[in-house]
Amino acid sequence: MRKPPGHFKPVYLSITPALRAEKIAALQRLAADCVLCPRSCRVNRLQGEKGRCGAAGQTLISSAGPHFGEEKELVGRGGSGTIFFVNCNLECVFCQNWTISRAHDSGRAVTTAELASLMLSLQEDRCSNINLVTPTPYLHQIASAIDLAASKGLTLPVVYNCGGYESVQSLRLLEGFIDIYMPDAKYGSDSSGRLYSGVPDYYTRLKESLKEMQRQVGDLKTDSSGLAYAGLLVRHLVMPENIAGSSEIARFLSEEISPRCAVNVMAQYYPSYRAGEYKPLTRRITSAEFLAARDAFADRNLRLL
Repeated sequence: MRKPPGHFKPVYLSITPALRAEKIAALQRLAADCVLCPRSCRVNRLQGEKGRCGAAGQTLISSAGPHFGEEKELVGRGGSGTIFFVNCNLECVFCQNWTISRAHDSGRAVTTAELASLMLSLQEDRCSNINLVTPTPYLHQIASAIDLAASKGLTLPVVYNCGGYESVQSLRLLEGFIDIYMPDAKYGSDSSGRLYSGVPDYYTRLKESLKEMQRQVGDLKTDSSGLAYAGLLVRHLVMPENIAGSSEIARFLSEEISPRCAVNVMAQYYPSYRAGEYKPLTRRITSAEFLAARDAFADRNLRLL
């Protein structure tokens, strides 16, 4: 276990610049025939070709700044230093951030140098971490920006805040860049992912990804003030009529990830975007549905945040 902040050394400062450069080059090769995520669109992102996610050659962001609405383990005194990226490799029909995730060509294009400067600015603003929100379409640019920011004095933990539909190949190349993985665990079945997020194998890929994330960073680690600095934190949004398969997610985490896996079981589902077109999604969850889902995780003695 690495020592907590005060003596904390982020993982990207624990590997050599040469190794970081090697990993960045490998991520760029994945983007050149894009297989950065399991969709495997096979377009040349380096030449500006657009994938199913909507991302092309440029890195697009919606906003960046301190965010106080995240888990308390991420917020601390200065807030979580969030960078919201435009576009997403999932197509969730209930997406509450659809104006960002489905915005495609909107947002602000930033260069690698500008993205690195944003990270350093968030550090100067005394944020607790660098929180990369929906980073998957831009892994090659993000890794380059972390490398550049590290050379200029970045020392904050980096949070990978994603939808859970990840490529193990890409995640292995990210080892050495990411301190905290924070994936959604949206569904406990491939069928729900197919119906509501437009991918055929969500749960299959989620299980592979979570195992790789756990291998890299282990259980969530916090300092004496309760602020996270490394590890895995899983988010699970409870949905109407158990669409999310909460009991299966709880079983998988406890049996195949870690009996002390940190989980935020969330109750804030509401119909958004195209949810009105799908009858099970047209209402909020009930108190009974939330308590049943939370009990499924509590009964497994998982670490509930």
